[in-house]
Amino acid sequence: MENTAKATPAPGNGAPNELKRGLKTRHLTMISLGGTIGTGLFLASGNSIYTAGPGGALLAYGLIGIMVYFLMTSLAEMATYMPVAGSFSTYASKFVDPSFGFALGWNYWYNWAITIAAELAAVTLIMKFWFPSTPSFIWSGIFLIIMFLLNYLSVKGFGEAEYWFSIIKVVTVIVFLILGALMIFGILGGEAVGFKNFTVADAPFHGGFLTTLGVFMAAGFSFQGTELLGVAAGETEDPKKSIPKAIKSVFWRILLFYILAIFVIGLLIPFTNENLANGDVTVSPFTLVFDKVGIAFAASIMNAIILTAVLSAGNSGMYASTRMLWDLAREGKAPKFLAKLDKRGVPVNSLIVTAAVGAIAFFASLFGDGVIYTWLLNASGMSGFIAWLGIAISHYRFRRAYAAQGKDLNDLPYKAKWFPFGPIFAFVLCAIVILGQNYPAFTSGNVDWYGIAVSYIGLPLFLIVWLVYKVKTKSKLIPLKECQFED
Repeated sequence: MENTAKATPAPGNGAPNELKRGLKTRHLTMISLGGTIGTGLFLASGNSIYTAGPGGALLAYGLIGIMVYFLMTSLAEMATYMPVAGSFSTYASKFVDPSFGFALGWNYWYNWAITIAAELAAVTLIMKFWFPSTPSFIWSGIFLIIMFLLNYLSVKGFGEAEYWFSIIKVVTVIVFLILGALMIFGILGGEAVGFKNFTVADAPFHGGFLTTLGVFMAAGFSFQGTELLGVAAGETEDPKKSIPKAIKSVFWRILLFYILAIFVIGLLIPFTNENLANGDVTVSPFTLVFDKVGIAFAASIMNAIILTAVLSAGNSGMYASTRMLWDLAREGKAPKFLAKLDKRGVPVNSLIVTAAVGAIAFFASLFGDGVIYTWLLNASGMSGFIAWLGIAISHYRFRRAYAAQGKDLNDLPYKAKWFPFGPIFAFVLCAIVILGQNYPAFTSGNVDWYGIAVSYIGLPLFLIVWLVYKVKTKSKLIPLKECQFED
């Protein structure tokens, strides 16, 4: 397998069969932000506070944020050394086992292809807020075309779109935090609530350890998308400078936004407020706070912002899945026609196939009460956590192989701190989240086998793909001294 870190052309001089390096640091930063600040913050954060109390939600999001930090630094170390679109699929193939890399690549492609369908389904619900009588497929079709065109034009066009989508979300969160702080201290009039709502009922922690564990899942889903940096590294102008800079800024911004936003919501709205448990935009925590401030049409404004968040997530998902499918084809792990690039360096065939799969999955949600779609979506839900596990394992093996072959760690363009604690901590916490996906199904009086199957279907699917390819190719764990860092 060739080392694309060496083979990738310089900016602007891309060979016909190579991706164009058109993404700048600002694009990278916003791509990662765009993948994380979305419905998880604007809608799901309220339910997290309602479930575990403000303290439980803060603890869950804080720990998941620390885990994501270690995963990001692990990915940054590998991506600056070897910036490829295949990202952790390629790293797993080189430093763990080719069959493990194969399974990770297809797992990640599937994850984002089905996520596109989920975003299309979300778009129909959002548009019905304004146009309740229009058919669902009209809005989903329009937004699928928009996402396709943003990815079809060029990688720079995708980066610019993601940059401005993310700017809207970031400004919204900043305005929310400022207004929230003014309300907490009574500067905008009304009662200065202070920490009163942190003492309501059994706040700040509600429901004990298992309840907080349940919020870990929601927090994990909210942070998924940060790994897009690794995929985008293959099309970044100067990955050795851009990736470390983006990693540092993205992590602190995400953690700051999530932790502060949850803190402000917890202070302003009692966790016992049943509106927090409702995923409806009209009673989202952001809408409730903007309503309190007296902003006219708060629900419509938040609906428009959530619409851009959904479009951003779908746009990023189409980008990530298309690049992963292209890289799998380039390495001979997917049909060859998917490895074709047009003159602008866009993998059009992979883009068409990915968009088609997302569209088919969406239409599955419209028939048979969405049963097939529910299974597809649940299988996808596990995939993001499996990808994170893959990053932790790949980095641990990467660093050990690097040392085993006598290479100087000071020669790494970016060195992750806290090794080996970082990847080990991330692996353990991520494994706990995966295994605890649906713990109530085991703890109830009668074991809920259907619930277990729906929740954990992604795990056996991943293992089957991995083992079938392993048997077919007879691949084995690569000895540390045989891992390939060069051509």
